[in-house]
Amino acid sequence: MKHTKLFLLVTAALSLTAQANDIVPAPKQSTPILLQDATVHTVTKGVLKETDVLLVDGKISAIGTDLAVPAGAEVLSLHGKHLYPGLIALANQLGLTEIEAVRATDDSTEVTQTNPDIKAQVAYNADSEVVPTIRANGFSYTLVYPNGSLIMGQSAFMQLDAWNWKDATVVDAVALHIKWPRADVMANPWRPQKPEEIRKANQKAMADLDGYFKTAQAYAQAVGDGVKLPVDSRWQAMIPVFKGELPVFVHANDERQIEQAMKFAQQYGFALTIVGGRDSWRIAPQLAAANVSVIYTSPYGIPERADEASSQSFQTPAQLAKAGVKFALSLDGYWDTRNVVFAAGQAISYGLSPEQALRSVTLDAAAIAGVADKIGSIEVGKAATLVVSDGDIFDYLGHKVRYMWIDGRAVDLNNRHKQLHDKYQQRYQAKN
Repeated sequence: MKHTKLFLLVTAALSLTAQANDIVPAPKQSTPILLQDATVHTVTKGVLKETDVLLVDGKISAIGTDLAVPAGAEVLSLHGKHLYPGLIALANQLGLTEIEAVRATDDSTEVTQTNPDIKAQVAYNADSEVVPTIRANGFSYTLVYPNGSLIMGQSAFMQLDAWNWKDATVVDAVALHIKWPRADVMANPWRPQKPEEIRKANQKAMADLDGYFKTAQAYAQAVGDGVKLPVDSRWQAMIPVFKGELPVFVHANDERQIEQAMKFAQQYGFALTIVGGRDSWRIAPQLAAANVSVIYTSPYGIPERADEASSQSFQTPAQLAKAGVKFALSLDGYWDTRNVVFAAGQAISYGLSPEQALRSVTLDAAAIAGVADKIGSIEVGKAATLVVSDGDIFDYLGHKVRYMWIDGRAVDLNNRHKQLHDKYQQRYQAKN
C-alpha cells in the first residue's frame, strides 16, 4: 500500500511538471509583414492566385497583387504555398485536460447539476503541451467549455498562443452549455438498469432541467423588476440567457434529444446551437428553418443504427450544407482536436465542397462563436490570423503547415511531437 501511494504521488508530481511547454509566446507585431505571391483562400471572395497580403499592427491592411513594400517591412515569399485564415476548433476541453488518467491534470468537469456560473477560461492552461500540437495543424483558436451532468457552465473563445488564460481569452462568455438528458432507454455495461428505470431517470432529469430554468427565469424577472433578492450566482449568470444576450449550446446527439431541445428553446426564447448532432442529418430541414446551428462532433463516427450507411458520419456535413444548416466541424475532446482538419478533408470526399469545408472551420465556426466580424476570413480590417500550408491543408499528403500568425504575431510551431520525432530520427540515422 505504501509503495502504491508513493507511486501515485510521484506520478502526480511528474504530471504537473509535464503540463508546461517551453515555447515562448510571440511578441506583439512591431513591423509590417508582406506576404507575397500566395494562393489566398479568402473564404468570402474565393481563391486568389499569386496574391499579396499585408499585415500591419495585427490587422490585415491590404490584399492585392504587387503591393508596395512598406518601409521596414518583413517580406516573405509564399509562391506556390496556400494561405488560409487561422482554423477554429469549437467545443472541446483543450487546455482543460492534460492527461486523462491523472486526475490532477483534468480540470474539465464540475460537480452538481447546476453550474451556469462556471467559466471555462479560468481553468485553461496556456502552458499545456497539447496546445502546440494543435497549432501545428493550423488551429489558431478554440472554444473551451466546462463538462458536467446537466447545466455545465459557460464556454470561452481562446487564442492558442498565450502566456496565461487572461492573455488567451478572446471572448469570456460565448454560450451557456447544457448536457441534454437522455432520450433512449437502452442499457449498456456502464448503465445496466432496466428500461423502466432509465425512463424514470430521463424524465427526472428533464423535470430538473425545466425546474432550474423556471427558477432562473423567475429570478431574472424579479431582478429586472427591481426586486432586491439575495444574490445567487447560478441564476445571476443566467440572466443574459433570458435577455437574449447569451445563447445556449445544447450537447445532444439523438434525434429525439435535438427535437426536445428545439421545443425547449422555443418555450424559453433563447438562441440554440446543437453540439454533437450525430442525428442532425435526420432533421436538417427543421434545423435550417429554425435557424439552429450545429457543431458537428462525429465526423469519424460509426453508424448508430443497423439500417444506416457505413459512411453516414462522413456524409452528414454535406447533407447539412445542402439543407442550409450553418455548421462547424469539430471533435469533442482535446488532443485529437488536431484531426478536425482531416475530418474536413474526409467530408469533402463525401460530397461537401472544399469551400463549404473551409467555412466549417473558419467563418461559419467564427459566426457560431459570435466573432465572425473579427476573424474567420481573409479580409481587410480583420485580424491578421493566418496559416500557411505547402499544399491543400485538408489533404494528408499536401498538408504541411509552415507558418502561423495570430494577430500579426509570428507563432512558434515547435511542439512536443516534433521534438520527439527529431530526437528519434537522429537515433535512427545514427543506427544506419
